[in-house]
Amino acid sequence: MGDKANAHPGAAGRATAADHPASVRNVVLVGHSGSGKTTLVEALALTAGAVNRAGRVEDGGTVSDYDEIEHRQQRSVQLSLVPVEWDGIKVNLLDTPGYADFVGELRAGLRAADAALFVVSASDGVDGSTRMVWEECAAVGMPRAIVVTHLESARADYEEMTRICAEAFGGEDPDAVLPLYLPLRGPQAPDGHAPVTGLIGLLSQQLFDYSSGERKESEPGDDQLPQIEDARNRLIEGIISESEDETLMDRYLGGEQIDVKTLIEDLERAVARGAFHPVLAAAPAADGARQGLGTIEVLELITRGFPTPLEREAPAVTTIDGKPRALKVCDPDGPLVAEVVKTASDPYVGRVSLVRVFSGTLRPDETVHVSGHGLEDRGHEDHDVDERIGALSAPFGKQQRTLSHCIAGDLACVAKLSRAETGDTLSAKDDPLLMEPWQMPDPLLPLAIQAHSKADEDKLSQGLSRLVAEDPTMRLEQNQATHQVVLWCLGEAHADVALERLRSRYGVQVDVVPHMVSLRETFAGKSAGRGRHVKQSGGHGQYAICEIEVEPLPGGSGIEFVDKVVGGAVPRQFIPSVEKGVRAQAAKGVAAGHPLVDVRVTLLDGKAHSVDSSDAAFQTAGALALREAAADAKIHLLEPVADVSVLVGDDYVGAVMSDLSGRRGRVLGTEQTNGSRTLIRAEVPEIEIGRYAVDLRSVSHGTARFNRAYARHEPMPAQIAERIREEAREAS
Repeated sequence: MGDKANAHPGAAGRATAADHPASVRNVVLVGHSGSGKTTLVEALALTAGAVNRAGRVEDGGTVSDYDEIEHRQQRSVQLSLVPVEWDGIKVNLLDTPGYADFVGELRAGLRAADAALFVVSASDGVDGSTRMVWEECAAVGMPRAIVVTHLESARADYEEMTRICAEAFGGEDPDAVLPLYLPLRGPQAPDGHAPVTGLIGLLSQQLFDYSSGERKESEPGDDQLPQIEDARNRLIEGIISESEDETLMDRYLGGEQIDVKTLIEDLERAVARGAFHPVLAAAPAADGARQGLGTIEVLELITRGFPTPLEREAPAVTTIDGKPRALKVCDPDGPLVAEVVKTASDPYVGRVSLVRVFSGTLRPDETVHVSGHGLEDRGHEDHDVDERIGALSAPFGKQQRTLSHCIAGDLACVAKLSRAETGDTLSAKDDPLLMEPWQMPDPLLPLAIQAHSKADEDKLSQGLSRLVAEDPTMRLEQNQATHQVVLWCLGEAHADVALERLRSRYGVQVDVVPHMVSLRETFAGKSAGRGRHVKQSGGHGQYAICEIEVEPLPGGSGIEFVDKVVGGAVPRQFIPSVEKGVRAQAAKGVAAGHPLVDVRVTLLDGKAHSVDSSDAAFQTAGALALREAAADAKIHLLEPVADVSVLVGDDYVGAVMSDLSGRRGRVLGTEQTNGSRTLIRAEVPEIEIGRYAVDLRSVSHGTARFNRAYARHEPMPAQIAERIREEAREAS
């Protein structure tokens, strides 16, 4: 890697279409917001010759973030691809947002990549959410390395950060997370801070000095070698312990000096199979410099240590009707199987789909089959359509560089796939296939919206459908109980971006309104009512009288109507009319305007007129009878209760349980899980967890996740129910 004695062979600059999977590396950058992922991507692009010394692409603008929302918010909110070339290898750098609200973009990056660079700040440390992503990568065996940034900070301590990384990421084997380099420091400043100007290679024992703006290699002084001896020995032992050569450890312990070339080859193999996770350091280039500190070492790790797409297991694929289909690993000549990992709208070219090809070769102007299955609960209907591929390109800043093809293992942008959505599968028209969609977090923060004006109302439906097509972590709900349009998001920042995109991309202005839960009403006990609808005002009159009894039923029973009329007091043809009136009034509610449920309504008696009775009259009488019965009864207001499961680090269990109790929650039990986490199960009224997605993040410092599912409706406490009734009376 960068630890080799020879200088790097140079960079080819801008990336083109790859011709073989072995010459591709797909790398996702992971880390908390502000850790320096985007800055690192731009520094790597500068070193690879893909941008000029000012860090700009030829057409202006930065190489990575170019969305207007990102400019305004000063943070990444979406996945972006930056392809560069290094040493004849095409490197697809996938820059992901670090903020928790955009974890869907991170999931897409993990799906498209074959290895991950975890970017941590030397001054901030490792947060809980980054540890959780590390564990997810470990569960699927994804190769990982760590890059420490912000070395220029006065609070930066590289040596301490390598220890923290070993503790946070090493688990039971901290020697699997070790630095490849130690910092080379320049003269001490007046404030006592000695800036990092280069790196010392632990294996090669070479100095890599970046103080001039380009890497210069030299031999260390005699006084520097003892400083690295302990770290070097530990690194060698860590590499040997992961070696596939079982004799190597015995030879090393026997005093044999292991050849550096052998160590590097073993290191690269261990990194590629996810058994060893090196720690590196990097910093952006100074003004006018051509190379940022450590960027060559990072690029060499990616190209020499990270796996090729050929080393990734072939994805599970089925036919459209669900029959398993075996695929060769990353075969450019195999059947076409590609996946849309991101969908975006460009104001000039329309919809642009970022695609990872897993099998076959994608070419412009060919017709492909687009399959989307398994995301119905997110507002994405199943679909199978044929579409024509537009131009293929590689993104670079605001420009798209045309590609002639995209082989298995590579990524490309496809223009004008009008029906393709994020998560869809592209396959051959005559051999349609389907990949199982990747796991996405459930959006649990409701955002109730309504069109700002009539003009907006006409465009709202189309704008929302395009929005959820781009982002499967959003769910669109047309709530039939509350008659609200609800956009479910991952957090407040996610919701803000959704509203901004509706306005700026689709020209739709919306108003956010309070989110309503579906309350219901029921009778607390038996009651009787008499409905009398008699009108004589000349001409054809109206005459209907009915007497009913109402009694409560168990939860989930709905409305049960029973006819016990004897002697024809209510003619048979009008009994369905009474039931229709009762059900219509029940749907409107009898106390606070919420649907009435779980009651049995029994028709006992009534009167009719041979001329003036009618269907409409008995409907009205049935409704009046139910209202009178409610006026003389105690009415319970029912609220929905959710089954809530919270997975939280053990350090925050007490805080989470206390918070749930404050939300009128009933904790049903706890269960210890792997990774020092606890699963808390509780029942919580839905009215109390509208903002739980935001509040839980605060309570648990971002280390907890939860899911919720409707359990049942149950009576609301009297004081809360009375407040809601009072609000309903004031609103009317």
